[in-house]
Amino acid sequence: MTKNIAAVPQSLPLDGLIVADFSRVLAGPLSTMTLADLGARVIKVERPGAGDDTRQWGPPFSGTGSTYFESVNRNKESICLDLGDEADREVALQLALQADIVVENFKPGGMEKLGLGYERLSGDNPGLIYASISGFGSAGGAELPGYDFMVQALGGLMSITGDAAGSPTKVGVALVDILTAKDATIGILAAVHARNETGRGRRLEVNLLSSLQGALANQGQAYLGAGVVPGRMGNAHPSIAPYELLDCADGPLAVACGNDGQFRAILGVLSLDEHRADERFTTNRARVANRRELVAMLEERLATASAESWQAAFTAVGVPAGQVGTIADGLELAASLGLEPTIDLQDATGATVGTQIRNPITWSPPLAPRTAAPPALGEHGAAVRDWLARVGSPLVDAS
Repeated sequence: MTKNIAAVPQSLPLDGLIVADFSRVLAGPLSTMTLADLGARVIKVERPGAGDDTRQWGPPFSGTGSTYFESVNRNKESICLDLGDEADREVALQLALQADIVVENFKPGGMEKLGLGYERLSGDNPGLIYASISGFGSAGGAELPGYDFMVQALGGLMSITGDAAGSPTKVGVALVDILTAKDATIGILAAVHARNETGRGRRLEVNLLSSLQGALANQGQAYLGAGVVPGRMGNAHPSIAPYELLDCADGPLAVACGNDGQFRAILGVLSLDEHRADERFTTNRARVANRRELVAMLEERLATASAESWQAAFTAVGVPAGQVGTIADGLELAASLGLEPTIDLQDATGATVGTQIRNPITWSPPLAPRTAAPPALGEHGAAVRDWLARVGSPLVDAS
């Protein structure tokens, strides 16, 4: 049965926008899911018989499919089109011409070869916003395959992640893809705003390497501004101390001391007030320079009690501190704080078929969230073809 995902609350900010989603895997689908969460109608184009690569990525699998695929494809419609087939390519063309936004992550130049590039489409659809996502851009890096793991390695992120004595380490989630998705979404929303003023669309490009570099923040500027090439420091911070995991009697405690006042509070909790005038520790700059001695002093006292008890004591005096939890622990914490971290997804009958982490934006006044489960492969093909026929697009037989 086809899900009724067209029943979008009118109050959602992107209601009425149509997105033709020619992307797959993570960065593109996460961007388009964000647009769908905000009210846009997203029509996902997938390969017949196989679909998005991530439909096969597992385990784990839920009762309805790959949890990887499901994590970034809710609130979408799915149509299967073989872009190597002339008739299906014509359907794709008509879909793109009806769209407000096209998102694609083909190898640079791939959409142009299919007759679906920006120049072709914008001639007939001048308001089109066209977002291209790649690994390394459309110039010198056009031939390089864009995988998050490779970009984490080549772009320097792995060089600053992991223990100093250990191997370079990737982040525990495909963070570069996620950052790129957010950059793409920001660019698309800015282009929508500009189109509201000018009536004209535009093309925007994002790539994984640039999104990674844009997120290096203080670590990138350490190199550009001071010539410092950052390295791996485990859980320590290059510019703040103590700002790391500290060992307690029964395990580690994350302590994030951001200023001298918080450090004096730490000394008070640990009954180390005699060190208030110790020049090795009176300023953050001094503490960073004397990190080894600082950590040894703190851990000697922390070893006398549990991480849970120290967390409570630090929190009581305004020092950020917390035990290392699992994803389950994090979701439980968010729920206990009233953040409502998850949403239940429904099928066309209104039955709950799964739970996901919700879109992180909270609106006031509140907006009714969209809760359609990720689509089955090709689930909305006939409905999309019928819609295109109704809006006057020349189509092949919908069978």
